[in-house]
Amino acid sequence: MKLLQAKLAKYTAPQEAKAAGVYPYFRAISSEQDPEVIINGKKVLMFGSNCYTGLVNDPRIKEAAIEATRKYGTGCAGSPFLNGTLDLHKKLEQRLAEYIGKEDVMIYSTGFEVNLGVVSCLTGREDYIIWDEQDHASIIEGRRLSFSQQYKYKHNDMESLEKQLQRCNPDKVKLIVTDGVFSMEGDVANVPEIVRLAKKYNAAVMVDEAHSIGVFGKGGRGTVNHFGLTDDVDLIMGTFSKSFASLGGFIATDKEITNFLRHHSRSYIFTASITPASTAAALKAIDIMIEEPERQEKLWQLTNFALEGFRNMGIEIGNTSTPIIPLFVRDDYKTYFITRDLLEEGIFVNPVVSPAVAPQDTLIRFSLMATHTQEQVETALEKIQKVFRKYELIP
Repeated sequence: MKLLQAKLAKYTAPQEAKAAGVYPYFRAISSEQDPEVIINGKKVLMFGSNCYTGLVNDPRIKEAAIEATRKYGTGCAGSPFLNGTLDLHKKLEQRLAEYIGKEDVMIYSTGFEVNLGVVSCLTGREDYIIWDEQDHASIIEGRRLSFSQQYKYKHNDMESLEKQLQRCNPDKVKLIVTDGVFSMEGDVANVPEIVRLAKKYNAAVMVDEAHSIGVFGKGGRGTVNHFGLTDDVDLIMGTFSKSFASLGGFIATDKEITNFLRHHSRSYIFTASITPASTAAALKAIDIMIEEPERQEKLWQLTNFALEGFRNMGIEIGNTSTPIIPLFVRDDYKTYFITRDLLEEGIFVNPVVSPAVAPQDTLIRFSLMATHTQEQVETALEKIQKVFRKYELIP
């Protein structure tokens, strides 16, 4: 065996989990990504999706994707920098700029590539990136690629953020990067205080709205819109793979920044463009989110119902106030066993274990879609209570 294979062969955690019957990943779904899905021929309630709007199986979006495929084909066979820009892409960028309320928008092939390509290239060697310790992995990878000085502040701790800003040279560029809604624990960034500190220390602000578009703000425009701070936040990032029911991502900002990014952002220049189908799907999703505010209202009704239910049964759910509800287990193996048992009970949820979080912070990630029914949520609460009692996590 070669040295590379010999080294990697020592990683046996997946095999051990499979042998114990608790491996929780790559569970193949053989149906639409709806509130109810089919796994191994069995109907299962889906509480592990990020499509908060529930649009992923909407016939209007599917038809838009089909029509775009008929007109443009299945792909662009090149990057947007060269042969991969369609008039449909420009239409989506213009529509997003109007929707978010920024001067210009660039669309990337994935949300991960947005953060990778934006965070890594905006600031120079003498500049600063200041980031929340619970920022998404794509932000972490972006700042790792940057040559800038990098300061981490404690999660959503504004005193910690200010201390890090005070360490910076006042004459150099400072970029604060945060999630709007944090993807694992569902809590909301203190955007108003971040903006206040940014103004005090002459810093720029970037907010990742991946998990807040479709949830917060008028027409689902996100936390920045919710707080009325669109003009004060310099860069607003979003992804199409969640509430937009598609695939891709975008950055909304001013034209000075997009002009620089279009010619320096490597994950934009050297990656093939978003497909016509994905582009058309995202366009249609914007229209639906604006035209159907009742979808967002329904999501919040279900969210408040579920939050109350979990609190009443005594499950620890942290500081969440969103459709992302962490059910803390605080033990890797129990988290695996609970995930397995819930699937056997017909409930699909996602385990979050170390090293994604510290071993004492492991959790079950429970997330809601606007297309869930209250009866489905009630069934999930009942099954979760049963399994959590089995493992002596609640009375």
